[in-house]
Amino acid sequence: MACFLVPMALAVITSTIQRTARGLSEKLKIWILNVLLWGGVILLALEHVWHGEVVPWPPFLTAMLNPADISLMLYEMATIGTTMTAVTVAAWGIILAVNHLMLKMGVAKITEPLKKPFITAKP
Repeated sequence: MACFLVPMALAVITSTIQRTARGLSEKLKIWILNVLLWGGVILLALEHVWHGEVVPWPPFLTAMLNPADISLMLYEMATIGTTMTAVTVAAWGIILAVNHLMLKMGVAKITEPLKKPFITAKP
């Protein structure tokens, strides 16, 4: 019902970090995590709209119409949303680890280290 709100909250936080702490975000390649999180959030939100769980009028989440469904929604956010967010962060960690190992092994001569795609001008 609202499981996409948990990764969205982390995506907002990491996007803020990426904008404010540029040095740290470049070192940790936060942009990769942002792409994973925002991509998942957009796909999940579209899926929930498709199934009628999210509507364009208040309260936007159909689970909030019935007070009995609110506890189920919060439970789903706590279990499924947190699990999806943890798996996404783990995938980001694996991507960073593989990139680090490739650089360490010298494979980076063939493949460039991960850089920001499609960004040409600095603000």
